[in-house]
Amino acid sequence: MGPYIILIFLSVAVIVSYLFDIAARATKIPSVLMLLLTGIALKQAADYSGFVVRIPLVTLQLLGIVGLILIVLEESLHLKIQPGKGPLIRRAFAAAALMLVSQAYAIAWLLQWYLGTGVSFQTCLLNAVPLAVVSSAVAIPSVATLGGEKQEFIVYESTFSDILGIMFFNFVAQDNFAQGMSALTFSRDLVAVLVVSALATAILAFLLNRIRHHVKFILILAFLVLIYALAKKLHLSSLLVVLVFGVIVRNAELFLRGPLRRWFNPGRLQDELHQLQSITGEGAFLIRTFFFLLFGFSISLVGILQGPLLLQGVGIVAVLTLIRYVYLRYIARTSLVPEVFIAPKGLITVLLFYSIPPQHLIGEVSENILFVVILLTGILMLIGLQLTGNEEQPAIGEY
Repeated sequence: MGPYIILIFLSVAVIVSYLFDIAARATKIPSVLMLLLTGIALKQAADYSGFVVRIPLVTLQLLGIVGLILIVLEESLHLKIQPGKGPLIRRAFAAAALMLVSQAYAIAWLLQWYLGTGVSFQTCLLNAVPLAVVSSAVAIPSVATLGGEKQEFIVYESTFSDILGIMFFNFVAQDNFAQGMSALTFSRDLVAVLVVSALATAILAFLLNRIRHHVKFILILAFLVLIYALAKKLHLSSLLVVLVFGVIVRNAELFLRGPLRRWFNPGRLQDELHQLQSITGEGAFLIRTFFFLLFGFSISLVGILQGPLLLQGVGIVAVLTLIRYVYLRYIARTSLVPEVFIAPKGLITVLLFYSIPPQHLIGEVSENILFVVILLTGILMLIGLQLTGNEEQPAIGEY
């Protein structure tokens, strides 16, 4: 395949993704679901014509990591801290934390019951955590037209779920998970990531404030990815670094007081904010387009159209949805539509699944069942969005 043919395919993919975004606002069908189905259709067309394309696993991993960074940064740059938002943030954090843990344990028990006692509970829990995390990469773009507190809740909850999911995954993956030392190690890592977040944010904000070269934002993003990758190699929940940086830049007037104003100019940071938001938004759109297209292309339709596999996927999604319903209805006592339906799995689910150590991989929880869960939760999200009505509300710019 020549370079111009590749460029044509890449350009068409971006244009189609843009049209999907427009269609999503009119039909409330999530654009990422359209991208996944398009990837499957392309795979079937390639197989039918005998055209062989192999996608290296590292390609999906790289796209997923960069996409996750850009999506969380994009949304954190819109999180305006305002009086009165405290209860909403606490409610979203509690929902993300409690449902993540309860759903992960429920799926782990389900897996152990299905697989038998030959598989350790730690292995089952480690495979269950990715299935319990709400993907902000799917949820946030899909609720862009909801507006109001419903959109705010889903944005906060999915962002917290991503971060807490990574922290919980790292906690369960420890060799001493079943011992008392695991809690001490986790607490140490949490303190470490908070320190790294503060230092990284100070460095990045200083660079953003002082650099006058015409190449600025790409350099900032490169530093952010570098810090994220280094922290990840130290097994820290480095997504917190991205969130802290975005929130502080968005709310510079609130955080930068007293002596800090000598080193940072909050007014100048606010001047740069709009451009940074634009670059991260368009970058996130681009990465999300290729990730979900390639992920759909990597899935074998024959592999997922198996009775036992579909039954397992339906069972997992039923447990996830039941727990979410019980929490929102009887504990949080909040609205159910569309919140109970919007808990999609996606980019973060795939990344965590690919991060499971080899000794904890189990054949039954394969990429195929992963895709079934992603597809079914996407369909549930579609139902929830349709139930909210056809009136389009303006997306909010400041949370």
